Amino acid sequence: MKITKFRHIIGTAALLFCASLSAQEQLRIYAASSMTNAVNELVDVYESSNKVKVTTVYGGTSSLARQVEQGAPVDVFIAANTKWMNYLVDKDLISGDNVTNIATNELVVIAPEALELDVTSENSWSSALNGQRLAIGQTNAVPAGIYAKQSLESLNVWSQLKHQLAPTKNVRIALTLVERKETPLGIVYQTDALSSSNVQVVASLPETSHDAIIYPMAMMNSEPTTVDFTQFVHSKAGQEILKKYGFNQGTQ
Repeated sequence: MKITKFRHIIGTAALLFCASLSAQEQLRIYAASSMTNAVNELVDVYESSNKVKVTTVYGGTSSLARQVEQGAPVDVFIAANTKWMNYLVDKDLISGDNVTNIATNELVVIAPEALELDVTSENSWSSALNGQRLAIGQTNAVPAGIYAKQSLESLNVWSQLKHQLAPTKNVRIALTLVERKETPLGIVYQTDALSSSNVQVVASLPETSHDAIIYPMAMMNSEPTTVDFTQFVHSKAGQEILKKYGFNQGTQ
């Protein structure tokens, strides 16, 4: 009986140890769609140097933030704007001390092929769209769409264009619509445009016409792997990967 009990104790301890080890080897990252390519490479490089299995989930920042709010299992959350990150901080779901800025971005107008576009001219937009729609992130929820609306309002062309929108759930869908020539124009991040060989950048939206496009990253817990990965993102090697995909350097 004593031997059996001893074996049971040892077996239970081993299971607990394996479960702990397994937990430490798992890392779950939720990231904005516009970060897909960059985060994929960050993960590949990190996994190659660490015995960690990383799971990634990409989507619109608003959708991911809602999932975090509802208790989705996540270790690292990378948003495409500070609004939604602040929303989670205000809900006491994230500590503000665990949020850092890792990159910035710019907005551009894309088309399937080169054309001339004066972003300050209603006539120029009308000519380029030719009665069709402008692919854009949802302007009430998706960060890329929110920034785009701010810019178009600042440029005094929103009143015309707001009736010709093809709103999307994330910026990558807007990119895809233009790649497939389902819309003649789209507004996406500079990084998205650089990732595709099927679109042309036809104009840039002035940085002064919208809020700064900042990507904040949050540590959702203090697990060693979570801390280690976020430090890697801020390292020289991590920042070089972000730069490779067109992101500008973030500030802590």
